[in-house]
Amino acid sequence: MKYFLLSFFMLSGVLSYAQEITGNELLERAIAFHDPEDHWSSFKGKMLIEMENPKGSLRSTIVEMKLPNNYFKTTVTKDNYVIESELNNDTCTLKLNGSTSIFPKIKDSLNISCDRAKMMKNYYTYLYGLPMKLKNPGTIIDDKVIKKTFKGKSYLVLKATYEKEVGNDTWYFYFDPKTYAMEVYQFFHDESKNDGEYILLSELITVNGIKIPKVRKWYYNKGDVFLATDNLRKANTIN
Repeated sequence: MKYFLLSFFMLSGVLSYAQEITGNELLERAIAFHDPEDHWSSFKGKMLIEMENPKGSLRSTIVEMKLPNNYFKTTVTKDNYVIESELNNDTCTLKLNGSTSIFPKIKDSLNISCDRAKMMKNYYTYLYGLPMKLKNPGTIIDDKVIKKTFKGKSYLVLKATYEKEVGNDTWYFYFDPKTYAMEVYQFFHDESKNDGEYILLSELITVNGIKIPKVRKWYYNKGDVFLATDNLRKANTIN
């Protein structure tokens, strides 16, 4: 009987601890799963990402990141265009089909600009740097961890908001309760309107010691409307 009671109290302690995990503790465990040796800050890699959506043609993007060198480049191929956007410290270089001479009207019609290049740098380094990027200054991690069932699976959910100068959206990150793998994230511009999107993550691959989802499927929160799939076709480290 005493062994039963001992086992019961030990189990109760484990359950209590699981229930009392804080947001920052959950984040630390998720980072330990995805980036156990802290490689993200020194990440140098090249990825081929193909985006498929029901309403448009295939878009292929080669992303090159050298975070310690403040270097970022995308090469986007879609239809008959190849757009290169390179940010090397303070230098921005734009090319269309191999040429830096681009008519202003074409720049406008294809949305080719240094501002666009900076936005895409923020986009790719944020999404492919998760959950590590949640340690960035200006990120506010909610102390309370939510337990939620989503698409038939139970998750530990982390809520993140941002200081005004960083962003206005509310994000939720869904982690497997056993491994702490990130499997879903979701954002709202105005949660009361159920706007924004959620993204289903699958097929982890390891790049430079970091576990990164190979497939990302995007949906609108409202109506579960499918938007697009990002497939990480190739990934390797670079010098």
